[in-house]
Amino acid sequence: MVGFVAMPLKRPSATGTVLGLLCVMYLITYVDRVNTGTAGQEIRRAFGLSNLQLGHILSAWAYPYALFQIFGGWIGDRWGPRRTLFVCGLIWATATILTGLAGGFVTMYLARVLLGIGEGATFPVATRAMQNWTAPSRRAFAQGITHAFARLGNAVTPPLVAWLITPVTLTLAGIPLLTLTSTVSWRRPFIVLGFASLAWVMVWLWYFRDAPSDHPGISAAELEVLPNRGRGVDRRQVSVPWRRLWARIWPVTAVYFCYAWTLWLYLNWLPSYFLHEYSVQLSRSALFTAAVFAGGVGGDYLGGIISDRILERTGDLRKARRNMVVGALLASFVFMLPVFMTHNLVLIILSLGAAFFCAELVIGPMWAIPMDIAPKYSGTASGMMNTGSAVAAILSPITFGFIIDRTDNWQLPFVGSLGLLLVGAALAFNMHPERPLDAEDARVHPVQA
Repeated sequence: MVGFVAMPLKRPSATGTVLGLLCVMYLITYVDRVNTGTAGQEIRRAFGLSNLQLGHILSAWAYPYALFQIFGGWIGDRWGPRRTLFVCGLIWATATILTGLAGGFVTMYLARVLLGIGEGATFPVATRAMQNWTAPSRRAFAQGITHAFARLGNAVTPPLVAWLITPVTLTLAGIPLLTLTSTVSWRRPFIVLGFASLAWVMVWLWYFRDAPSDHPGISAAELEVLPNRGRGVDRRQVSVPWRRLWARIWPVTAVYFCYAWTLWLYLNWLPSYFLHEYSVQLSRSALFTAAVFAGGVGGDYLGGIISDRILERTGDLRKARRNMVVGALLASFVFMLPVFMTHNLVLIILSLGAAFFCAELVIGPMWAIPMDIAPKYSGTASGMMNTGSAVAAILSPITFGFIIDRTDNWQLPFVGSLGLLLVGAALAFNMHPERPLDAEDARVHPVQA
């Protein structure tokens, strides 16, 4: 009789577990953020809204989100990611549940505003956590894989929400008691996802430590490759040089705005685009949208790996970050052109998916740039950059809804995306990740200029 030797399971590393927790957070926050877009037409019918009013609801979270980018990043630098993300998580989870309990335009709008308050600081503060918990040579990978999970959230949200919205009949002993129509069941996704957010918040508070060296489960080998040997930064000594930092980050913010305009057009309006332009029902439009978003998952993941690989081989941050961003934005422009040249649904899905894949290649290098430029102030710096995305999140859905209400042309808003992709590629040459803000950062992490 052949015996089998039980192989002990390898315990996951502390750095890997922290990165995994951040991946889950990125997924949840994007699901909570874009589920309203998937349920948008059901919400519009339930409350009797116009497309412009729906656009205002979709963008409502982005106002406080924009305001809390820089302030939230600064708070994360001062308080540390553990406390900051715990408080943020409680707020965004509550807001998601309240969205499902909204009774009309005003309460829905206010719930979305609360969501923006909760999620405003999350990505800059997560970058602060990565700064302490990630080796400098893996910054783009860490940013790429976490954002890949965000896009995975984009991909799974449409079919998940469509499934949860499907009318359900409650029965007892085979006798139908109550039927939840789509005008009622659109609330279910928000309740379910809100409680999932609360679960993540509790796990984060229990496991994470601001300084990796304080974590009981981290190994000496892990600490050896981390910045400052995992001791983190003394938050009492963080005094942000605002003027110098903004002078270095504003080109990054401008490029990120150009990219994010297209991102929010996709996230907020793609299910409605398939529904109205191609008369596709919600369940099928959700699957088509998920197929397009799946391209973004691959783009985020590969973008981080490619950027770090270029840096490893060349030692040149301009090639690894800036040049990659330029090429990806131009490729996205090219792949989006068929939207105006054909009405074949299969080609449209392939075109949008390829354009989204190329656009998402920029995520890893773009989010690594604030870490390259200002390691000590990475939360504040990434908040400055992500303000560009927040402003785009405000303007893009409102502009889309206004154009649709006035023209009933669901292709016209893509024209603005084409123009901004070209503008972003041109502005990218003003980014200089190879020049650290402080001289001591250049000595600690030298790169070829």
